[in-house]
Amino acid sequence: MLRVRSLNQYYGQSHVLRDVDFEVKEAEIHCLMGRNGVGKTTLVKSLLALVPAQADELRLGARDLREERVEARVDLGMGYVPQGRMIFPDLTVGENLELALRPRALATVPTPGPDLSLVYEFFPVLNEMRERRGGDLSGGQQQQLAIGRALLTQPRLLILDEPCEGIQPNIVSLIGSVLERLRDDMQMSILLIEQKLPFARRYADRFSLMDRGQIVVGGPIAELNDQLVDEYLTV
Repeated sequence: MLRVRSLNQYYGQSHVLRDVDFEVKEAEIHCLMGRNGVGKTTLVKSLLALVPAQADELRLGARDLREERVEARVDLGMGYVPQGRMIFPDLTVGENLELALRPRALATVPTPGPDLSLVYEFFPVLNEMRERRGGDLSGGQQQQLAIGRALLTQPRLLILDEPCEGIQPNIVSLIGSVLERLRDDMQMSILLIEQKLPFARRYADRFSLMDRGQIVVGGPIAELNDQLVDEYLTV
């Protein structure tokens, strides 16, 4: 689904990402992990063209993304749930979701994918609170709204940046079960940036570990052993 080869990113004279190689396969949950400051969020922003980067290869399916702007990458099937959620606090839940629906309604060729009824099925609280302002929701409710909004762009690849940060355990479990349904029932590919090791081990299929701007090791999630955790994740 997503294939990245020799991706490099610079902030001024600083070489932030160094020859990053990894891929997310069809219908898998791939967890990108590493300590704070190793480049995970910068990598995500590079994939979405939110920051400039150079790569020998950057493909979503068969499509070369290297010259595509952020809007085109979203139209081609990249959905994004940013760290911190970034919903519109002064708009209602329903209005936040409607903003995601409008671009798809204008598309010349409709893309199959999650619709509003399915988002409400995944996250019933959004239906119950659709007239409430986004800024009045709890952190967990806002995270559900951010994920629901991203799903309405009908992504082939859903990217989530630390979706469990500051979220109560029952909502963390709900998010995990939704990701499983997206993978199993809709064959969606998911790139998950996550610090919570139990969540990664419970829901991910494969992992990649970052250190100092590089992918240093990866594989099936069962291979994420205590030695790797101590070397690359323990603070």
